[in-house]
Amino acid sequence: MSIAIFFGSTTGNTMDAADAISEALGDLITRKAEICDIEPADLLKYDVLIFGVPTWNIGELQIDYEDFLPELKGLDLSGKKIALFGLGDAYGYGDNFLDALGLLWDELKGLGSPTLIGKWPTKGYDFDESKGKYDEDHFLGLGLDVENQSEMHSERIEQWTTQIRNELAL
Repeated sequence: MSIAIFFGSTTGNTMDAADAISEALGDLITRKAEICDIEPADLLKYDVLIFGVPTWNIGELQIDYEDFLPELKGLDLSGKKIALFGLGDAYGYGDNFLDALGLLWDELKGLGSPTLIGKWPTKGYDFDESKGKYDEDHFLGLGLDVENQSEMHSERIEQWTTQIRNELAL
């Protein structure tokens, strides 16, 4: 099974998270790259796609994703498993915490109906609203709050990567 991590990172925080996730998954990772350094067809080479996306400004996608997503039109991700991780600031932007997760998934889920894995509990986060929620109790993927809960990143990444392994039966 081939697994790739793709991410957009303006300040380096999402890249740091991608590095930690890659390290936790070890040799299961086939490729890790910034989203601005790949072509849409590259997504078709992997069975599992892990996307990292920070929420910018007031609930917006990071700029590399704004440029990349329109290029995906017509791409078929049928049969792919997709996991998401997102970065946000629950205190400063509690009304749109992790919105980029939702914006990204809205684009990806329409590309042949890939399977979402790695949903993450909302418990332990203090926010008001999020487009990144899967349901009342879960985010669409791992949520990381660099501004307010960075001390929890290592534990959350370890738990999430274990969850991903279990969902993939690895």
